[in-house]
Amino acid sequence: MEIKVIQANYQDEQHAQDLVMLLNAYALDPMGGGVALSDDVKTDLVTTLAKRTDFLTLLCYVNDKPAGILNGVEGFSTFKCKALLNIHDCGVLKEYRGLGISQQLFMEAEKISRERGYAKLTLEVLSGNIIAQNAYTKLGFSGYELDKKTGQALFWEKHL
Repeated sequence: MEIKVIQANYQDEQHAQDLVMLLNAYALDPMGGGVALSDDVKTDLVTTLAKRTDFLTLLCYVNDKPAGILNGVEGFSTFKCKALLNIHDCGVLKEYRGLGISQQLFMEAEKISRERGYAKLTLEVLSGNIIAQNAYTKLGFSGYELDKKTGQALFWEKHL
């Protein structure tokens, strides 16, 4: 079995198709929200990503078949005065789970982040997604806190 992780080329038609298919599969999963991507997103996502310089997509293939995806967007740590990579999406198709694909995707994201001189990797995880939390802990992630007295950071949002 050959497992390969590559950085997506948004100009490559196969990469574009695989990116949308993998992200849609993740969106359909209960941990991705359980709702398919809209037709507009499916149509416009890759073209929009290709215009950005702050976005990273990694694709994982098993025997040349798309199996997993990791999307990250560059942010900035004011306390470190350095860029960071926020891992926004990570999904593995059900039939490929248990092969260490997410670990390989994260290792490649870390390698690229170190090469770019980023201060850290960040991510959000649902409180009920214990499997992902355990995987992230094994990869060296932990809850963000400045001081035990002030507690861990919470991820909030406001839809616009």
